[in-house]
Amino acid sequence: MAQIQERAGKYMQQYFDFVIHNWLLFLALLVITALLVMTTVRSRLLGFNEVKPGEAIQLMNREETLVLDVREADEYKAGHIQGAVHVPVAELDARVSELEAWRDQPLLIYCRAGQRSAQAAAVLKRQGFSQLHKLDGGMMAWQGGHLPITHD
Repeated sequence: MAQIQERAGKYMQQYFDFVIHNWLLFLALLVITALLVMTTVRSRLLGFNEVKPGEAIQLMNREETLVLDVREADEYKAGHIQGAVHVPVAELDARVSELEAWRDQPLLIYCRAGQRSAQAAAVLKRQGFSQLHKLDGGMMAWQGGHLPITHD
């Protein structure tokens, strides 16, 4: 038993020596771990996932996804993602019944930059929608990626 304790003490000393001599590397490990944990916890707490435009395209191609534009009417008319359903965030509570068929289906929500889509996702989460995805950066990111828009 004494040998096991001695060996464990020796390994702990080596571990502490490594940390002391490589403190910057160890600090980087802690920061990266914290960021990974925060990202996971954040999406669970918020109730939606943030997806980049490329991930949004993959989602739309992989599954039948409702694309929800929560911008104002003039913004929507200026250009939107093909097939998007337009429900301004200010009207969402009153019009949530229009989205009822999508309660358990993927919804991709976007606005101009991401603020209103986060509000919309919170409203839909409270209403029991389960597969919410927010377009990170909104329409600005979509257009910044040179992805197509329509004016229908």
